[in-house]
Amino acid sequence: MRAVFQRVKCASVDVLDGTRRRVGQIGAGGLVLVAVETSDSAADAEWLASKIANLRVFEDSNGLMNVSLKDSGGDALAVSQFTLYGNLKKGSRPSFNRSAKPETAVPLYGKFVEFLEAELGKKVERGEFGAMMEVSLVNDGPVTIIADSKRRDI
Repeated sequence: MRAVFQRVKCASVDVLDGTRRRVGQIGAGGLVLVAVETSDSAADAEWLASKIANLRVFEDSNGLMNVSLKDSGGDALAVSQFTLYGNLKKGSRPSFNRSAKPETAVPLYGKFVEFLEAELGKKVERGEFGAMMEVSLVNDGPVTIIADSKRRDI
């Protein structure tokens, strides 16, 4: 699994399905864009949720990034985004052949959210899998971190 974490002052996600409806909204915390790869398992979801919850990117009393999302009490908004596995190896049109099909991705995205809720001890807001969404955010910093359960060195 792959995630892009953005520290935010606030974030929201609206689904556009003939109308506009807000499906998730948070105050200060983290917006997490999440993608599931074909070979991912629940272990990947658990590792990624723990990594995101314990990511020390919030400032302590000395202005240093020493506080985790979990310890800050911040909110989280998780939005599925299969395009994080876009491959540009050939040409200019991305290939998404590494992105898991919905029958695999939906349950693992759900598992990620469940694991993150358990780590944070609170509800995690979410987007709507497969929907056309508009994501709005106010970056805080900006601070943006990429985490990947298969490439743990990035």
